[in-house]
Amino acid sequence: MKSRPGSPSLLPRLRIVAGKDIAFGPGKAELLALVAETGSIGEAAKRMEMSYMRAWSLVQMMNRNFKAPVIKAVRGGNERGGAAVTETGRRVLALYQRMEKASRKAVQADWRDLQKLLRH
Repeated sequence: MKSRPGSPSLLPRLRIVAGKDIAFGPGKAELLALVAETGSIGEAAKRMEMSYMRAWSLVQMMNRNFKAPVIKAVRGGNERGGAAVTETGRRVLALYQRMEKASRKAVQADWRDLQKLLRH
C-alpha cells in the first residue's frame, strides 16, 4: 500500500501463531531473508540492529515450530562457519511472502474507501 510521503498508509502484518509462540511473522521473515542473503545469523542480526542472542532465539523458535528446520548452522573449520536456509525455510519464506501480497490485494477496495474517511 504505497502512498505519498506523509499520507496514510496501510501495513497488514500476518503472524502465524503456534501455541504461545509466534512461529513466523514479519520480523522472522526479514531475519530468514537476511540469513539467506548473508549466510550468517550474526550478520543478519547486525543488519536488523538486533543482538546475536535475540536472532539465535528467533531461529530456535522457528526451527521448533516447523516440521523441519528453516535454518541450519554450518560448522566452522577454515571458513568460521555460518548458517544456511534450508529448503523448508525457502518454502516458508516464499509462501509467507505470497500470503502477504495476497492480503494487501484483498484489502485494496476497503482501504480506498477507508482513506476517504481519513483526514489527510
